[in-house]
Amino acid sequence: MGERIRGHRDLIAWRKAMALAERVYEVCGHFPERERFGLWSQMTRAASSIPANIAEGHGRSGAAEFAQFVSIARGSLSELDTFVELASRLGYLADPERAAISQDIDELIRILTGLARSLRGERRSGAASVSRPASLV
Repeated sequence: MGERIRGHRDLIAWRKAMALAERVYEVCGHFPERERFGLWSQMTRAASSIPANIAEGHGRSGAAEFAQFVSIARGSLSELDTFVELASRLGYLADPERAAISQDIDELIRILTGLARSLRGERRSGAASVSRPASLV
């Protein structure tokens, strides 16, 4: 049996989201200065809101509220995915950086989807997994 979850810092989802946010802050530091209040700001805001929403949801009173905040975190993750794609297309992210962040995003989408299902008491049907469409990879 796993360890008891005492706080949001014990959640794998929160830990992975924090690592992703750190990676995003690191790569955005190399963006052109003109993007400080544009794409740079949008990416870091979206990235930091993911673990923040996981933490806030965990601090709420019940599973339904927690699931709602996990859903919000997933929305921010999708937003970040879009900004990563844009940054790549604009030449601000090298392919290895984009690939690493995209891999982290895919993993976190799966983790958050499973967490939300667990909180809602849902069971996974079939072998299909949730991830981004192949056309975006």
